[in-house]
Amino acid sequence: MQSGFAELLRELKNRSGHSYGTLAGRLHMSTSTLHRYCNGDAVPTDYAPVERLARLCRATPEELVELHRRWVLADARRGRKEPTAPAPAAPKEAPDAAAEAVPVQEPVPPVPEGSGPVPGDRPRPRRRTRTVLAAALAVTALLGTAALALTSGGAEADGKGAGAPAATGSGPAGHAPTAGAPRATDDGRSASASPSSGSSSSGAPSDGGPSAPHSAAGAPGGTDTAATPLAVTTHPYSWESPCSQHYLIDRASGDVPPPPLEQDAPAWVAVHRAVSAGEQFVTFTVQGTGDDTVVLEGLSVRMVGRRAPLAWNDYAMGYPGVGCGGGVPTRSFTVALDALRPQVVPESGHQNFPFKVSRSDPEVFYVTADASAYDVSWYLELAWSSGTRHGTLVIDDNGRPLRTSGNNGRPAYAFPLGGNAWKPAAQAGN
Repeated sequence: MQSGFAELLRELKNRSGHSYGTLAGRLHMSTSTLHRYCNGDAVPTDYAPVERLARLCRATPEELVELHRRWVLADARRGRKEPTAPAPAAPKEAPDAAAEAVPVQEPVPPVPEGSGPVPGDRPRPRRRTRTVLAAALAVTALLGTAALALTSGGAEADGKGAGAPAATGSGPAGHAPTAGAPRATDDGRSASASPSSGSSSSGAPSDGGPSAPHSAAGAPGGTDTAATPLAVTTHPYSWESPCSQHYLIDRASGDVPPPPLEQDAPAWVAVHRAVSAGEQFVTFTVQGTGDDTVVLEGLSVRMVGRRAPLAWNDYAMGYPGVGCGGGVPTRSFTVALDALRPQVVPESGHQNFPFKVSRSDPEVFYVTADASAYDVSWYLELAWSSGTRHGTLVIDDNGRPLRTSGNNGRPAYAFPLGGNAWKPAAQAGN
């Protein structure tokens, strides 16, 4: 599978007409590293440089989807360990004489009181064993008595008597109650996996509203995590193109560093407590973990909070004057967060749910959520079934809600190519 990934990379590279050195320079990596990727000697640990390479080589939307699928499979194959031969059994050592069972001795007639030791009489180790056993039983009894006394004393001191029930959570047995709304299920990060990166961002700004429901990654509602036959890797801060991505930040332009590369966006967002402005482009990969095929039945939106848009400065990630391209990839959906009941809608001409996934056939989904009138906290729920099993996985920002705010009328800034400071968007292109 790794060779299939490298083969498509080579095809795109050769078709572009650019040399390895030219492409490596534009990707900010060494020529030897790019050469290893295209020869199948190595697989990138992150998909972002792969996508940038493909876009530089003018890959079609279908080729981008296929390249992502092959990278997922190659990355998964790299993570598997080859089975190792069982270690040879250690040679059986001769039993220690001290560990041997004490031989049962014939009963010895009692020695009359006052008589001296019987000549030739051997020490009887069983008497010592019985003494140790009796001591252990006595200690156990004492501990039990002490525990009972402590329990009784605690109940009386509590003022509720011995029959007072212990305080328990209201959730299912074995699960402590959590703050916020009860989570139906999770993203398996990344899954998540969360999905999972290759996972969700680990540092999103707090939205000041209710937190997203949270539980073990990939856990379907009311079922064991191990029973979930899916792995989900979520990228909540993907860019469909740098020109379309904006962030709201509560800082003056002089306190904000230049735009990051796409793979550095999660850390950049966390440091500056930035919020996706106007729209948020979320991508997630779903892959089976077992031998069975899993049906992805539907994707829905859950609202956590809705407030007035943030009155912060708007910072664009693209450079004015630099062309930004890219078509709409397959498996693309939109969400209008300003609607009273937002729905996940497939892009025009694209297939809607259900889909099928397995270990060898993952699916990559692209969701563009837009907001203009509100500051919205939200997450997605992915319903699945496999045979008699079914559940829901939550697609969010590593246990936190996704957050998108309208940016209409906000002060807008852009970073000129080759410049050293942010400028008002109207002046940045001059």
